[in-house]
Order: sequence, then C-alpha cells, then structure tokens
Amino acid sequence: MVTKLIYSESPMYTMLDKDTIKNEILPHLSKAKRGYATQSCLIEVVNAILYKLKTGCQWAFLPVEALFSGKVLSYGAVYHHYNKWSKSGEWKSMWVRLLDKHRHKLDMSSVDLDGSHTAALRGGEEVGYQGRKKRKTTNALYLTDRQGLPIAMSSPKSGEHHDVHDIEKVIGDMFNDLEKSHIRVDGLFLNADAGFDCDVLRGFLGEKEIIANICINKRRENADDIFVDDELYAERYSIERTNAWMDSFRTLLNRFDTTVSSWMSWNYLAFAVLLLKKISRKQKV
Repeated sequence: MVTKLIYSESPMYTMLDKDTIKNEILPHLSKAKRGYATQSCLIEVVNAILYKLKTGCQWAFLPVEALFSGKVLSYGAVYHHYNKWSKSGEWKSMWVRLLDKHRHKLDMSSVDLDGSHTAALRGGEEVGYQGRKKRKTTNALYLTDRQGLPIAMSSPKSGEHHDVHDIEKVIGDMFNDLEKSHIRVDGLFLNADAGFDCDVLRGFLGEKEIIANICINKRRENADDIFVDDELYAERYSIERTNAWMDSFRTLLNRFDTTVSSWMSWNYLAFAVLLLKKISRKQKV
C-alpha cells in the first residue's frame, strides 16, 4: 500500500495549492511507516495544519469535514501529524532545506534584525513576566532579507530577558542555521535598532565580517567613532511590514503552545508560506 498524495476535489480552504504542498513541503516530512497507509491525503493534512496556522482556531474546532475531500480525519489525527513532525524537528529541517533550494530568490543586499515579545497565555517553557507588556511573554529574535522575508529566528527566551541577552550565542545559532542553507553571512549589512547597540554584538559581527548598521543608543558614551548609514537604516521599515505579515497568522498572535519546539514549528511553517507565496507571485508576473 502507498500513501495517498493526490486528491480529485479541492478542500474548502487552501493557503498553498496542492502542487506546492506536494513538491515543496511534503518531501521534507516523514511519511507513514512501511505497512501502514494514511487513510487521508497528506496534502490535505498539511492544508488542515495551514488552516489552523492562519485562523488560530482551537484544534477541537478544526472544520475537518470541509478540509478533507476523501476520508475525513479527526482533529486529533491532524494534531498528531503536526506534533509528530514538530517533536522530530521536521518543520525546522523543512525550512532549512526550502531556504537552501530558493536561496537565490532572496535579496541579501542587507538584512534586518528585530526582537518580538509574544504573550504566552498558557505558560510553558521559556515564559517570563515582561514589565512593559505587563504580562508573561516569550521573546525571540528574527532576521529578514531586504524584501522582508523572514529567514531565521532565535530559540525563544522567557520575556524578562532583553534582546541582547546572551547575544553572541543567540546570533551565532541563527547564522549557523543560515549556513546550513548555504547562505554566507560574511559581507552582510545588518540593520538593527538602538536596543541592539552593545559592544558585544558589534564585536561579534565584526569577527564575522558583517557590517553592523545599528542605531546608536542615546545612553552610549563615546559614540564618535561609530558610523550609521541613515539611508540604509531607513530601509528597516521592511521588518515592520514583516511583523504585520506574521501577525496575519493568528496562531502566532498569542502563544498557546507550552513547548518551545511547537511554537518554533509554527513560526517555521509561517516562514515557508511567506516564501512560497512570494515565489508564486513572481512566477505569475
């Protein structure tokens, strides 16, 4: 028996077309063990997961009757697939390989770095009280290309930590992920706001031969020898647009996942959707 991959009818909701899911996402996800065939199309399973990502609905309210054209899986079965792939790190490995495949479509003339606090409504791993937001949050850093496409994220930290906490390791891990996708970081121009203005980060970027275009913090002393390209820094608006794109995935607006691995998996899946939709639009032009 073989896993069913093709279906004849279209489900109610699609974020990516079936060929894109089949050719770009499924090859990087493990299939059923030998001797067992999934009774419903894996394309539709991924599509149901994308529906959850986009709408933010609870798993129990997943409209499975409208999302499957053949054998209808329960919401628990859809969650099982997502969770299995999440625990084994397959969503991240999917993203790394997808980024490698389409790296020539990125605009790496400069990159932007920013941090984002997300309210953690159920607690869990790496959750802490953030005074400015007056609630428990999780904090992660994101790196985007010039088009605003997210290309890397840090492992989330609890909300009480500031953006430059353990910054050498955090940024180093993000660069290592890029290098797995055969994306070189030396020679990059990196934009960041004043919250990232610290000697540790500037020194680390210098060692990596990355040009730091970081806004000078008003509390910094002896900033005369630091140059900021205002015209290049003005291009940083694109990462604010990225934040709006990410917020359109309602599962990412608030963190309900109690594990870091599951939360990061949703992010990587959103990265993949944004990249694939961008590629699709360019091909239609």
